[in-house]
Amino acid sequence: MSLFRTKSIDALIAASEEPNSRLRRTLGPWSLTALGIGAVIGSGIFTLTGTAAAGTVIPIKSILKATVIDLVLHGSHAGSQLGRPGAGPAITVSFMLVAIACLFAGLCYAELASMIPIAGSAYTYAYAILGEIVAWIIGWDLILEYAVSNMSVAVGFSAYLQDLFQNLFGFHLPDHWAYPPFPAGNGPAGWFNVPALLITMLVTWVLVRGVRESAGTNTVMVAIKIAAILIFCIGAAGAINPGNWHPFAPHGFSGILTGASIVFFTYIGFDSVSTAAEECKHPQRDLPIGIIATLIVCTILYASVSLVLTGIAHYQTLNTDSPVADALKALGYNRLRLIVTTGALMGMLSSLLVYQYGQARIWFAMSRDRLLPALFSRVHKVHQTPHISTWIAGFFVGIPAGILDIDTFAELSNIGTLFAFVLVSLGVIVLRHKQPERPRSFRVPFVPLFPIISIVCCLVLMMGLPMITWLRFFGWMALGLLIYFLFGRKRSTLAGE
Repeated sequence: MSLFRTKSIDALIAASEEPNSRLRRTLGPWSLTALGIGAVIGSGIFTLTGTAAAGTVIPIKSILKATVIDLVLHGSHAGSQLGRPGAGPAITVSFMLVAIACLFAGLCYAELASMIPIAGSAYTYAYAILGEIVAWIIGWDLILEYAVSNMSVAVGFSAYLQDLFQNLFGFHLPDHWAYPPFPAGNGPAGWFNVPALLITMLVTWVLVRGVRESAGTNTVMVAIKIAAILIFCIGAAGAINPGNWHPFAPHGFSGILTGASIVFFTYIGFDSVSTAAEECKHPQRDLPIGIIATLIVCTILYASVSLVLTGIAHYQTLNTDSPVADALKALGYNRLRLIVTTGALMGMLSSLLVYQYGQARIWFAMSRDRLLPALFSRVHKVHQTPHISTWIAGFFVGIPAGILDIDTFAELSNIGTLFAFVLVSLGVIVLRHKQPERPRSFRVPFVPLFPIISIVCCLVLMMGLPMITWLRFFGWMALGLLIYFLFGRKRSTLAGE
C-alpha cells in the first residue's frame, strides 16, 4: 500500500513555504487569464485547424494509424479502407464539443487549484488525493504533455516565420535548415529545423529571468495576437463563399469527433493556469477566474476563426502547417496575411512561454518531493525561478522539435492531456468523499455528475486518436514506471513513513 501513500494538503502547503524552494507570488487574475489565453490561442488555431478540417488525403494502410472509433465501427477493415476523416466546415462544431468537455474538466481544476495552491497542477492534486504512484504517473504524463505541445508549436512557429520572410523579403531559409529530417507524409525534408530550436531557447532565457517579466511579456503578445485574430475575421469576412460550407459535415459525426480529438490540443492551455498556483497572489479567488475566463474567451475566438477560414477556402485545401496564411495567400490578401502571420508568431511565442513555464514547474514540484533528482528544484538566488529545470526543459523541447514533425507531437499531447483531465475529475469526487469538511472557495456544482461527464467526454475524445498514439503513450508510461521503481520510490519524501 506504500504505492498509494498520500501527502497531506497541509504538508504540501508547508513545503511550498520553505525558504530554499519558495517561489515569488506576483500574479493576479488578469495575468493568469493572459497566461491561459497565451497558451491556448496560438498553439493550434494557426497550425491544426486546417489538419482537423481536411483530414488525411492518403488512405490509412496500417491498422496502427486507425482510431479506436474506426476499429469499433469498421472492425478489421479499418486498417485498409479508411483515411483519417476530417471535420470539414463542421470543425466549428468540433471546437464547441471540445469546449464543453473542457468546461467540465475546467471546473474540476478550479476547485482543486483553489484548495491546493501549489506548483505541479494535476501531479500535486494526485499526490494529495490518489497516492504517490498515481501522482508519479500523472506527473510523468504532464511532462510529456507540455513537452510535445511545445515541440508542435515550435514547428508551427518555424513554418509561419518562413511565410513572414517570404512575404516581407521575398526569400526564406534553405530547406536544409527549416525542415526536420523525419517529416510526415510527403512533406519537405531537411537536416534540422533551426528556427524551432532557436525560438525555444529564447523563450527559455526569458523564463529564467523571472515570472513577473515573463507574465508581462506574455500579456503584450496576447494583446497582439487577439488583435490579429479580430483583424483576420473582419478583413476576410468579405471573401467568404458560402459554397465552401457545403457539405458542412462531409464525414458525419465520425469526422467531427476525429476533428475534436485533433483540436483538443488547442485547449490545453487552461490547465497551465493551475501550474502558476504557487506564484499567485490570491489563489483561492484568482485561479478559478483565470481558468474559466480562459475557456470562455478562447471558445469565442476559435469558433469565429474556424467559420471564416472554412468560408474563404475549401476545407480540403487546408491540410498545411500554416493554413490561415496559405488561405490568405491564395486570395491575394498579402497585407492581411502579413498582419495575421505576425499575430500567429506572437501567439506561438506566448504558447511556447506558457508551456515551458508549466513544464519546468512540474519538474520542480516532482523534484521537491524527491521523485526526481534534487537539481530540478533548485531556485535561482536572484530571479527566484527554477532555472535548472527551465534550461533542461528548453533543450528537452528544442532538439526534438528540430528533427520531428508537427502531427506526431499534437496527438501525443492530446492523449496525455485527456488522461490528466480524467484523473483530476476523479480527484474531485474522491476528495469530496474523503475530506468533505475541508473549506472550498470554489465548488464544482452537481458532484459527482459534472466530474463524471468530464471523464466520459475525455474518454470519448481519446477514442478518436490513432492506435499508434496509444502505443507511444503506453511506452512513455512504461519508461516512467521503470524510473519510479528504480529511483523515485526509494528517495521519495514519504519513503520513511
